[in-house]
Amino acid sequence: MSLLGVLLAGLIAGWITGKLMHGAGYGLFADIVLGLIGAVIGQWIFMRLGIMAFGAIGFIAMAVVGAVILVGAIHLIRGSHTPVG
Repeated sequence: MSLLGVLLAGLIAGWITGKLMHGAGYGLFADIVLGLIGAVIGQWIFMRLGIMAFGAIGFIAMAVVGAVILVGAIHLIRGSHTPVG
């Protein structure tokens, strides 16, 4: 995947995670960073579980899973509780 493709997928994954975990996005830059870090976490988890992600949709899904785990861990550490939905 090209750098532009990775950034776009990271943006989409971060935006989806923002909607799922916070109710709104975190902002353009934060959404991209969240999606990219989520992709790394998601890839690590998927590799450990033996799950293969194919294509752009698979990459975005993997990044969303990782980003949701990241945001959940941050909420646990910070003690903040934002209702989902």
